[in-house]
Amino acid sequence: MLEIKDLHVRFLSTGKEAVRGVDLAIGPGQRMGLVGESGSGKTVTAMALSGLIERWNVDMSGQVLFEGRDLLTCSREQLRRVQGKDIGVVFQEPMTSLNPLMKVGRQVEEVLKIHTQASPAERRRLALEAMAQVGLPEPEVTYEKYPHQLSGGQRQRAVIASAMVIHPKLLICDEPTTALDVTVQAQILELLRSVSRDYGVAILLISHDLRVVRKLCESVAVMYKGRIVEHGDTEEVFAHPQDEYTRRLIAAIPKRTRHE
Repeated sequence: MLEIKDLHVRFLSTGKEAVRGVDLAIGPGQRMGLVGESGSGKTVTAMALSGLIERWNVDMSGQVLFEGRDLLTCSREQLRRVQGKDIGVVFQEPMTSLNPLMKVGRQVEEVLKIHTQASPAERRRLALEAMAQVGLPEPEVTYEKYPHQLSGGQRQRAVIASAMVIHPKLLICDEPTTALDVTVQAQILELLRSVSRDYGVAILLISHDLRVVRKLCESVAVMYKGRIVEHGDTEEVFAHPQDEYTRRLIAAIPKRTRHE
């Protein structure tokens, strides 16, 4: 479904090559983690494959093939047909994704307004259905609320509902639980797992935390200084890390949680 071939991303303003020859493939319904420390290039990789990177500021080469179409060579109009509809994105801090002046329900149904011919009544019905599916309390009431009236966990559920309301094929989650407490973090990870299982949605989870990746993902790619240094089955990588950087990441996990 998604295949990244020899992806390079260099920022023209600084001359820095943030991504250096990345190769990755994600199949339908697969859950993959992309893990690395801050500045390793994982978020830039996610932005490049989602079409959200500012092209005027970067030099990109390689291929990002989504169902056979190279997203790097698509026009902005072609990308807009894919963004939201086939590829959904969930960011780290939901308040940066949600419009503080727009009611939550309207934001959940926004992608339907862009990508479908559904009537206002049908958009509302589908939005309420998505809000219920992600566990938002009293969807009819929550629909009329503004983002600041929700808890952090509820806002993240609203963002996931917005991404899932049109049932995309791939969901890119960039540090989706970092700003949440441990209990809510576990709930969001379980929600993402059920979304993948119930709807066959592939998930690419971007994280600096191997524990989070281990809880959700079947496979993991470890990124360091713009390169993939290790890639494989999550449990196999945990049990038998081959790269020194991966070993350091695992060693940095607190002992009481290392074997969760």
